Amino acid sequence: MKHFCMAVVAIAAITLTACNNKKYHIEGEISQAQDSMLYFENMSLNGPVVVDSTKLDANGHFNFSGEAEQAPEFYRLRIAGQIINLAVDSTESITIKAAYPTMSRQYEVTGSDECKQIQTLSILQQNLQSRINAIAKNPNLGIDAVEDSVASVVENYKNNIKLNYIFKAPMRAYAYFALFQTVVLGNNELLIFNPRNNKEDNKVYAAVATSWDTFYPKAERGVNLHNIAIQGMKDARILQAEQQPAQIDPNKVKVSGIIDIALADNHGKVRRLSDLAGKVVLLDFHLFATDQSPKRIMMLRDLYNKYHARGLEIYQISIDPDEHFWKTQTEALPWISVRDDAGAQSPILAQYNVQSIPTFFLIGKDNTLKLRNTQIKDINAAIQSLL
Repeated sequence: MKHFCMAVVAIAAITLTACNNKKYHIEGEISQAQDSMLYFENMSLNGPVVVDSTKLDANGHFNFSGEAEQAPEFYRLRIAGQIINLAVDSTESITIKAAYPTMSRQYEVTGSDECKQIQTLSILQQNLQSRINAIAKNPNLGIDAVEDSVASVVENYKNNIKLNYIFKAPMRAYAYFALFQTVVLGNNELLIFNPRNNKEDNKVYAAVATSWDTFYPKAERGVNLHNIAIQGMKDARILQAEQQPAQIDPNKVKVSGIIDIALADNHGKVRRLSDLAGKVVLLDFHLFATDQSPKRIMMLRDLYNKYHARGLEIYQISIDPDEHFWKTQTEALPWISVRDDAGAQSPILAQYNVQSIPTFFLIGKDNTLKLRNTQIKDINAAIQSLL
């Protein structure tokens, strides 16, 4: 477990070449640290990589700069075990003011909202660790009580971070950062959100992965997240198979390249998105109870009539609150129509980073997400390119 955590916590470094010559600048002052070595490190999959360093003088001033990447990148300032985590998004000038040896918790950051949010998340994580330590040291609690109390505070923490940081803006660097926070339990460093043994945690990874697929296509961090989410889905299915050996053969477990969806259609049959592998799929999030719905349905009918025989399928998800109304509206539609009774609170909307309705995606024959509606100028040309 510890090996996995350390490998994942060391966040993936993007190898995309920054050919636009944009620069980032990180400067500031760390007082009470004269003659200390300040390291500026990139957080890579293989662990922290030193980018630059400087020996601080009496005023503690430092200045680091470099080429900006094409997607958010993560760094840290470190003196011994004191760390300040940073995210650099495109071209930025970030200023840090702190004092040693309390710089990890008490510092000022200007010039980057991402870094401000990361500071907040770091402080929240430190507070969580302090609460866990206090519970573990409480002589009035037995082993079971300690485990239950720790599980409770961790779950409360996760709910706060999911709702107020990750799901609210999964495309942001601080949402990515939050996925890889850890706590120490006993002698083990563990991920707070662990996609390998927690189905709900894997949904959180999937939400950010899908968002990065859209906003930073082909970025290594996004690919890394996507792979983690897919592997987590596989692990969950295998665990379920092991618990129900008479019903499911683990050797037959299949994992698609998308975040799968399984909802009942307007005839009561459960339809899985992953079952459409081999077809080009238009995944459409829809609300029939809007004035724009009839026009949109006509547009989808036109696409379906043109391309269905060539391999196009439409998988349409309604978030309408009225089930009877939805069934009436979809009775004559020729494509797959399903409904999520969670409505606007559906975790699927968060997983696919759906910010508005309607929204659609194009999925290739290989069952991987290809394009979001905001990336498509000509829907006909986009579909034809995938058929």
